[in-house]
Amino acid sequence: MTDSDTATPFRLAPGDQAPDFTLPDADGNPVSLADQRGRRVVVYCYPAALTPGCTTQAVDFTAAAGEFAEAGLDIIGISPDAPEKLSRFREQESLSITLVSDPDKAVLQAYGAYGPKKLYGKEVVGVIRSTFVIDADGKVERAGYNVKATGHVAKLRRDLGLS
Repeated sequence: MTDSDTATPFRLAPGDQAPDFTLPDADGNPVSLADQRGRRVVVYCYPAALTPGCTTQAVDFTAAAGEFAEAGLDIIGISPDAPEKLSRFREQESLSITLVSDPDKAVLQAYGAYGPKKLYGKEVVGVIRSTFVIDADGKVERAGYNVKATGHVAKLRRDLGLS
C-alpha cells in the first residue's frame, strides 16, 4: 500500500451538497437522486448483497420502510453489485427498498464510502458501510460512516425521532 491508499478518505458532513447520481436498480432501470428532490432520502452504502451483515441491514430497512415513508423518507441502498445480483438479493430476502448498482464505485467514492477500512483486523480497501440522510433540497442532513449492520436501522429511527 502506498501512503495515498492509507489516507483518510473524503467524508461528507451535514450541510454538504449530496453528490448526485443516476444508477441502475435491480431491474436495470435508472434511479436518480435528483428525482427525489422535495423528499428526504436515506442513502445507505453496503459492501455486498447476499452476505450476512448486508442482508440484516437490508431486511431491517425493508421492515422499517413504511415508517420511513410516513415520515417522508425514501430509502436507496448502493453497492457495487450488478443489477442481476441485486435482483436475486431482493427476491431471496423479499426486499421492498430500492437497491442500485455502482460497479465502478464512482458514487461510493463521491460519498466517501469507498476506501481503506479494517476487516477482521487487517486494513483493506473496500466499501465502508455508511448511511446518509439527504434533505428535500439535496443537502446532507446526517452522515454516518463505519456503521454497524446490526441495530443500525433501529438507531437511525431513534435519531430521526421515528420510534
